[in-house]
Amino acid sequence: MASPSNKGKGIVEGSSSQSPQQPQQPPNPPALSRYESQKRRDWNTFCQYLRNQQPPVHISQCGSNHILDFLQYLDQFGKTKVHVHGCVFFGQVEPAGQCNCPLKQAWGSLDALIGRLRAAYEENGGLPERNPFAGGGIRVFLREVRDSQAKARGVPYKKRKKKKRNPMKSGDGTTGTSSSNLPS
Repeated sequence: MASPSNKGKGIVEGSSSQSPQQPQQPPNPPALSRYESQKRRDWNTFCQYLRNQQPPVHISQCGSNHILDFLQYLDQFGKTKVHVHGCVFFGQVEPAGQCNCPLKQAWGSLDALIGRLRAAYEENGGLPERNPFAGGGIRVFLREVRDSQAKARGVPYKKRKKKKRNPMKSGDGTTGTSSSNLPS
């Protein structure tokens, strides 16, 4: 800490140098968004998973089988009850009681995870045309998870259609566009 007699001396004299007792701190990097933080955490987790394989797998050797194994490994940490075919609650939207069906990762969570890992792969030097997270096998797996979870819940998955942006007629007969996507 600077002594009271030197306090503010650099400012008064126009000096931009810091006193030798205080090391100069590099500027703080900007805070990451929630998405960027999650993407970094997911990437680090996946890379750690590959390093823990026997034998360890380098990211350049990673294929869709490693990714599918990782997604299935994550099911042990899931919080979504997925009823099996033999369960009395299979296909019911609001089950009336408890059962021993497994907890799994929700389809939406897996889908978002793959999207983040796909982006992180390319940000970490991977070529888009060789991105294992963009492979057909991964898309098929996600589709199967989505469909099986929808059947187990009794609620079919319906893809939302994007609304077309058509000009709307206003009350005075002029044509304009809606400033809101909310239903009227």
